[in-house]
Amino acid sequence: MRVLVYSSFTFSYLNRARVLFQTLRRHHPEWELAALITDEPPPGFTFDPAREPFDRLVYAQDLGIPDFRAWLFKHDVVEVCTAVKGPFIHQACSGGYDAVIYLDPDTALFARLDPLVALLQEHDVLLTPHLVDPNTDDAAIRDNDLSASRTGIFNLGFVAIRTEGEGVRFARWWNDRLLSYCYDDIPNGLFVDQRWCDHVPALFDGVKVVRDPGYNVASWNLSQRSVAIDKAGAITVNGAPLRFWHFTKLGPTGDAMTRRYAGDNYPVYEIWNWYKRQVAEASDPAIPAGWWAYGRFSDGAAISKAHRTLYREREDLQAAFPDPYASGDGGYAAWFAAQGF
Repeated sequence: MRVLVYSSFTFSYLNRARVLFQTLRRHHPEWELAALITDEPPPGFTFDPAREPFDRLVYAQDLGIPDFRAWLFKHDVVEVCTAVKGPFIHQACSGGYDAVIYLDPDTALFARLDPLVALLQEHDVLLTPHLVDPNTDDAAIRDNDLSASRTGIFNLGFVAIRTEGEGVRFARWWNDRLLSYCYDDIPNGLFVDQRWCDHVPALFDGVKVVRDPGYNVASWNLSQRSVAIDKAGAITVNGAPLRFWHFTKLGPTGDAMTRRYAGDNYPVYEIWNWYKRQVAEASDPAIPAGWWAYGRFSDGAAISKAHRTLYREREDLQAAFPDPYASGDGGYAAWFAAQGF
């Protein structure tokens, strides 16, 4: 089976993506790896894709999204790095691959994913839920069950499709939804791509919910997953081989959630410490923390959430300012400032 794996990120997440692709290369040298970047390299950083641990680089502006700059402006960095996942997977269906897998840049493989490939022989779409076992502790219910109810039953840091049948139909639907409705707007029923995928088991046949605890291990499911490392270094989760870990919110928030739910399950901390070392080694000091080329107007002024939200809600503004990034008299930023918002 010819498999394509891709991840979507900006240059501020290049260090994490490098770790992901290194682990993918280690366990699956036969797969093709693609980096989908919605960004531009920061000044002073020399980016040589030939030296990176992926096979192919795709910039989001090359996906053929109509009115790309105006479309991009409607999204913050998380929203847009999620939104481009749809057009990429849709276009990849006609690229000669048998299967396409998406993994978030802050994931890492610990074993081969052959069982997923085997599942794709019989199913067209694979999803992993945030939770596969019910929580019983009230704090865990509030932190994890209710969070999943707000943000989506399935964690879309992973999705896999077979590029035929219902897999292609899913990819086309996901493309359409993410191009138009990939926003962090929980009061209106949206949380980027995840709330949309709550519908997938109802809308498509051939969907497999992967409940193996060795996949997509993360802080939100540690309350029900016990991690062990044997003398030979083999890692298991509830007795199943650890396949990949999702190191979400690297930093104080991730540390706090891990401590809360790992407790005295010390192998969890060993794995996190390993990941932190890998990310540190993959980091480049020439990339400023939080860098995103599309986070500012052309004059360097920061773009706020309010700038983006108003622009996406009003078609008259989109028509009047086809390049909302442009600064100076007659630009969107000047118009916005004049309104006194």
